[in-house]
Amino acid sequence: MTVCATEMTTTAPLTVTADGTYAARLAGQGEARYPERWTLGGPEPYAVPLPLAQPEEADSEVLPLADGRVLIHRRVADRHAFALLYPSGTYTGPRSSGSGAGPRTGELLLGGIEAEEGLRVRLLPPCPDGNAAYALAVGDGGTTVWQVAGHGSEGPRRAAVLPGRCSGGVWLDRAGRLLSLDREQDGRVKAVAVDLARGGVVTPLLQIAEDSDDRLLTAAPDSGLLVIRSDAPGEPRLGWGVLGSARPVRFPECLRLEDAHPFAVQPGQVLMPETCGVALRVGGDGLALWRPADRYVFRLGAPAGWLGTGLWTPEGRLRLPYATAEVPCGIVGLSQPVAPPPPVHVDTPPKRAARPVPLREAPLG
Repeated sequence: MTVCATEMTTTAPLTVTADGTYAARLAGQGEARYPERWTLGGPEPYAVPLPLAQPEEADSEVLPLADGRVLIHRRVADRHAFALLYPSGTYTGPRSSGSGAGPRTGELLLGGIEAEEGLRVRLLPPCPDGNAAYALAVGDGGTTVWQVAGHGSEGPRRAAVLPGRCSGGVWLDRAGRLLSLDREQDGRVKAVAVDLARGGVVTPLLQIAEDSDDRLLTAAPDSGLLVIRSDAPGEPRLGWGVLGSARPVRFPECLRLEDAHPFAVQPGQVLMPETCGVALRVGGDGLALWRPADRYVFRLGAPAGWLGTGLWTPEGRLRLPYATAEVPCGIVGLSQPVAPPPPVHVDTPPKRAARPVPLREAPLG
């Protein structure tokens, strides 16, 4: 499974591990919020509440790990604090919002980052290795990638320091070594590859045109499929390319969608990017499916209570998590529909002469 995260405003309320076994969200309402872990790897999904003595703030973030623990990021006074939560024993106290009968919650403090003036900190998407966790800290002087879990030492560790303000965050490999960020510098936004195993060495990733803003929205390491957003065609458009390819990015007419954000790409399609199913969240709560080979977008009705994300199986089955009053933890499965014959129009090339995406310059060796 591949899950992406773009701007903070497009983050889904449920976050799924890279292997699709666990998920986590901040459940509850108002002043009675608590972390909740979902187990997705078994025959039936189920949720485990992880409340503590005090409810969580609405702006707290949670991230599932492959071992079943949940990382939480809180703003505490003048610090951004991180901790690992996990079920510990059995709770038998009175039922209340977020603290009903169920497991007690254990907490392992991981330290924090000083909350400097103007500093924005958010968690990056789950690392593909399932054990490490990273946060992005963006300030006026630049951007720092912090490893906040999985490094075996006390407190967060600086993994990379970049000039410019960065957003986005997409993993490019299965080892959790190569991270793509959208860096704003000199008035332009360009996706770059950051090698975390080499101290944060930065390499250009997208350079469609000199004066274009080029962002990477999601990537599929198995096939090399990339889904991007760029204004190289003259306006911001969704496009696709292939990691390591000399062919330029293509901008299909069918992807001319307003407020569309890809959230999952079909894994396991080795060297076959055109066959990868891509799921998009459209207009906040709408759902669309697309494959590069089809040149056609299927607009579908999302299930009631859909949590804005999902995961593909290698066989092409899309699993969508949802929560309603009747089903507090559920999964709906969809298959990629059969596309109609391709339309007669052709993909729109950039209006300016553009160098092919220099993906071969990324440190993928």
